[in-house]
Amino acid sequence: MEENMKLATVEDTVEYHLFLIPDEPRDPEKHKEILQKYIERIMTQFAPMLVPYIWQNQPFNLKYKPGKGDVPAHMFGMTKFGDNIEDEWFIVYVVKQITKEFPELVARIEDNDGEFLLIEAADFLPKWLDPDNSANRVFFHHGELCIIPVPRKPGAVSWLPSTPPTIPQALNIISTHPEEILASESIRAAVNRRIRGYPEKTQASLHRARCFLPAGIVAVLKQRPRLVAAGVQAFYLRDPTDLQACRVFKTFLPETRIMTLVTFTKCLYAQLVQQRFVPDRRSGYKMPPPSHPQYRAHELGMKLAHGFEILCSECSPHFSDSRKSFMTTSPLWAGFLESLKKNDYFEGLIEGSAQYQARLEMAKNYFQLSVNRPESSLAMSPGEEILTLLQTVPFDIEELKKEEANLPPEDDDQWLDLSPDQLDQLLQEAAGKTEAEPISKEEQNYDLSQVSESMKAFISKVSTHKGAELPRETSEAPITFDAESFLNYFDKILGPSPHESDSDDLAEEDFECLDSDDDLDLKTQETGEEASVKGTLNNLKSYMAQMDQELAHTSIGKSFTTQKQMEPLSQTTNNSDEEDSGAGGSVMTPVDIDLNLVSNILESYSSQAGLAGPASNLLQSMGVQLPDNTDHRPTTFRYPWSSKKQSPPPTHCQEIKFSVTAPLLASLIFLFQINTLIQKQTVTPW
Repeated sequence: MEENMKLATVEDTVEYHLFLIPDEPRDPEKHKEILQKYIERIMTQFAPMLVPYIWQNQPFNLKYKPGKGDVPAHMFGMTKFGDNIEDEWFIVYVVKQITKEFPELVARIEDNDGEFLLIEAADFLPKWLDPDNSANRVFFHHGELCIIPVPRKPGAVSWLPSTPPTIPQALNIISTHPEEILASESIRAAVNRRIRGYPEKTQASLHRARCFLPAGIVAVLKQRPRLVAAGVQAFYLRDPTDLQACRVFKTFLPETRIMTLVTFTKCLYAQLVQQRFVPDRRSGYKMPPPSHPQYRAHELGMKLAHGFEILCSECSPHFSDSRKSFMTTSPLWAGFLESLKKNDYFEGLIEGSAQYQARLEMAKNYFQLSVNRPESSLAMSPGEEILTLLQTVPFDIEELKKEEANLPPEDDDQWLDLSPDQLDQLLQEAAGKTEAEPISKEEQNYDLSQVSESMKAFISKVSTHKGAELPRETSEAPITFDAESFLNYFDKILGPSPHESDSDDLAEEDFECLDSDDDLDLKTQETGEEASVKGTLNNLKSYMAQMDQELAHTSIGKSFTTQKQMEPLSQTTNNSDEEDSGAGGSVMTPVDIDLNLVSNILESYSSQAGLAGPASNLLQSMGVQLPDNTDHRPTTFRYPWSSKKQSPPPTHCQEIKFSVTAPLLASLIFLFQINTLIQKQTVTPW
């Protein structure tokens, strides 16, 4: 970690840093002692929620990290969460609560993706914030998310650096201007929505299932419930070399199996259930037929037993006895245990009772892994810990079999099967939208004008090489669409039409009304560039005129739905001489832009056959929800210029059945809008 703190480089790993503010010069030894006391206080205070938690790979932990360069000494932790993303967000909740309980602490958290908190709130970030300038700007303080802003102009705000701040600068800004750097309500709501429900949510993430396991594993899991994660991971990530140890079981014999209830996380349970595996015949793990009522329990137990056997086979038969100690002789243990009692960790249990001893063993394990972590060279592997427990913890198989008769019921695993409605609900929740009240079919009233209005709003949004902006909420004020300014803008590009004067003066504000990141400024072009651009535009104008002449001899104009004739024909004959001679002097009514747009959108939506597609994706991103298609006739997507009456149709005008991507559909709609707007200005399509 240098001046600008580097991203976590290990895959699926989250790093968290806790700094003490104000950042003042302190004696290194005294500062270390202060931070060590904070670690003890934090781990003790949050022990009730951290001790029983089953981690996928590594637990939440804190250790002292000395200062390096411009980064001051602080508390640091790193956790590999693996496939269970909930571990990462639980840590976010814990870190957030730490800064709430200890206002003098400032926290920073990141993973190998970088500022994943900003990724979660990506829809609400200010435009100036991007991965290039977000370093050392995102912190938790007083339990709230803070983002150090960038001044609009360098030096405009004396306390804001124009470049990404260093850690000391960031800590100074947070301590002196905490209100000014508070993240917006929408950003904080997006992050809070992701961690909503903790710590109660940790219980909802558990799944209890019956397993037919060897008695040794049952005894181990009673002492160390968290070791189920290591067993599942060993089986889930097995290789042919690991399975060689499972040809003949040496540690967990199948003859000692009994029925028990095992607590998994939902992630671990899914990993164990979803893998198909047939045990080696020599292993002795015979499976009942799939129709057997206890088949699932036998299958889960067999898989878990293979995982535990793999863990034990990886251990040296003569591992050091010094690593068997649970380090309760540490001088920190007495103070840690006393703090647990003060925080009512034992919940009034009688000292010496079975439940008290179980909680005490969990506390010892938590103390070893999170508070007084040994160096990696001295730390016990899961296999060594299992073998140590088997040697030190006595168990009676007959007593365990008696408990088998009084097992509580297991949890329902229907959550593994996700229905389309549940998936839609999850997507709605992920997008931060509240679920609407169910509406009966008789009360449904779909407004198709919303489709055309949303598309117009989409076209009027900013579009750059980075993508196009979408209207975020349907509740936004409607975006005004100035058709005159839009057409004047294209007249400026294409040049004047034949019936217009040669003057090409255009109000400057017509350019400013276009919401674009790249405003045109033709006045600043040099003479040579102007001539080149003018020549190109003249060629484009000539090309479009030729296209109009060719199209005038076809029936393509009939493929558009037109508006009803609102004016007498005599009022439009004055414009007929301006039409191309190929039109034959006939006058056609203006194209109904909205109706053509909606009909083509609906036809594309219908061709999706209820699946995800460009039309539904584009409309839903703008907050437009279409009803289910009840017309099951086969449909095709037809370009606006294709016609059924053409016999035989030209090659370029045939009906085309194909899958359209969202960008292509958006481009087609955009070009169609431009074309019909220009046609509307000249009264007739062709």
